[in-house]
Amino acid sequence: EVQLVESGGGLAQPGGSLTLFCVASGFTFTNYYGMGWFRQAPGKEREGIASIGNNGRTTYADSVKGRFTITRDYAKNTLSLQMNNLKPEDTAMYYCAARLLGSSWQQWVGWTSLRESEFGYWGLGTQVTVSS
Repeated sequence: EVQLVESGGGLAQPGGSLTLFCVASGFTFTNYYGMGWFRQAPGKEREGIASIGNNGRTTYADSVKGRFTITRDYAKNTLSLQMNNLKPEDTAMYYCAARLLGSSWQQWVGWTSLRESEFGYWGLGTQVTVSS
């Protein structure tokens, strides 16, 4: 029932900026979700780069810390990833992911994760290419 659709990918120059969006549908008002952004470059494993809890708490991978910002708009059911100072190594397919928070504790602490196995819902991805 839950569906995630990414958009905003494209071509950017090194040092440039790009914003990704993930629109979620099928969510309910009574459930809480932790959200995340992952990416996968050819020949590499999928990498968790940013995550945000239901309370706005965030976690970032070292590779993007200080350059990327994850936010969520509850009213629009939209997750965003603002990417600044892009590097060629940022080139990858970017995926939006969500996990239903199954305990009150996860909700209270604003559960976040960069582990692929801990997310149950995935979008199909949007391609980001950073090249001069």
